[in-house]
Amino acid sequence: MNVLLIHSHDTGRYIQPYGHAIATPNLQRLAEQGVIFRQAFCAAPTCSPSRAAMETGQWPHSCGMLGLSHCGFAIDDLRKHWVNTFRQNGCFCALSGVQHVDGPSADVATYGANIGYDVILNLADKRNEWDDLTAEFRAAEFLRRAPREPFFLSVGLTNTHQPYGRPGPDDNPGHVLPPPFLPDTPEIRDEIAGFHTSARQMDKRIGVVLDALEIAAIETRTVVIYTTDHGLGLPGAKCTLTDHGLGVALLMRGPAATGLCGGKACDAMVSHVDLFPTLCGLLEIPVPAHVQGHSFLPVIRGEAQEIRNELFGEVTYHAAYEPMRCVRTRRWKYIRQFSDRGRPVLPNCDGKESKAFLLGNGLADRVVPREQLFDLFHDPMERENLTDGPAWANVLAEMRGRLDRWMRETQDPLLNGPVPLPPGGFANSPDQHSSHDPLMVFGAAVKDRPVKRR
Repeated sequence: MNVLLIHSHDTGRYIQPYGHAIATPNLQRLAEQGVIFRQAFCAAPTCSPSRAAMETGQWPHSCGMLGLSHCGFAIDDLRKHWVNTFRQNGCFCALSGVQHVDGPSADVATYGANIGYDVILNLADKRNEWDDLTAEFRAAEFLRRAPREPFFLSVGLTNTHQPYGRPGPDDNPGHVLPPPFLPDTPEIRDEIAGFHTSARQMDKRIGVVLDALEIAAIETRTVVIYTTDHGLGLPGAKCTLTDHGLGVALLMRGPAATGLCGGKACDAMVSHVDLFPTLCGLLEIPVPAHVQGHSFLPVIRGEAQEIRNELFGEVTYHAAYEPMRCVRTRRWKYIRQFSDRGRPVLPNCDGKESKAFLLGNGLADRVVPREQLFDLFHDPMERENLTDGPAWANVLAEMRGRLDRWMRETQDPLLNGPVPLPPGGFANSPDQHSSHDPLMVFGAAVKDRPVKRR
């Protein structure tokens, strides 16, 4: 059995298969032929921690990825990365496009290969990073050339990462609807129209890869997965522990024997950390001892309705330090801040027109409570904080207990106090307004240090 993983940046669930008026016909085709997971969540609404959690099967603080890879953070042991398990069990592993868990290398020939891939298909000749512009063509070429089987091919795309660029001719700003957590204003509609265009471009690139798989006539022995790292790169989504930040698209298609076919919808709660053990089950290989996720094969096969009754999310560092954790059940969401700041950490807030609009209307002075409790059945937008309501005291105590237990069991470093930057690591100050402001390293300004934000 082969595995083709296609993953995008900052897309959330804002694609056509989830009911949004965003033209992504290739992803729609994938959903109609496979299974769409309606309640899939990332482990962290920030780029490298989310990907590291998915690819190690461990929560970000358990695998060591507490911040962005290009800011000095790293997986504590790259042998945990799933490609090493797949290779040890006979898979040929290839990467095309973004990976974002292995930081910049001084030697372009080894960039990404440190993780364990057999081949990096699209290394840039003169840059110490991936060449995202050719990811889909290199992947398609790999598939058409009768690759060694079984294989694992990872294809990473960045189209839906900010900045989106100008809207194309098919995306009139006057005819788009901003997501429900943002106001409907002309400038925000313009930004959202840009997202629509970027999603169209991403979908076309995905179509190139899916068409190549069909031409190669290996569809019947290949599991195809599409997902994204976290929510939209907009205020109120990315780098928040709301469902707007944690909710991700997850589409899977496979041979009939896998159960990943038929255009079915799955409503079981699943986390990105569950994907690794699920793939091990599909490939019929042992699950490594370090994995903390749970296989959702029983749900796919109709043997169970759920594999978990709770899932967790976390942020420690993004552009700046913003320590917070959450636990989510089917009905309840509990979020806890681990600092006394009480205001937004603006460098961690993406968005252009939307962020500017909200900053001009008091975003910097908004209150961020130390604790938040939401009833997701009656308040899916997570607006009404119930922590002070006597009627919810028992629920609050239960959710606090769930989070405390998980943090203890997984040895969360926040239990020991503030988490420092790693040696050589750098970040923005929480008091700055943008991730493009001068960086700080161990409290000192970093001067003339080029950093490409992802």
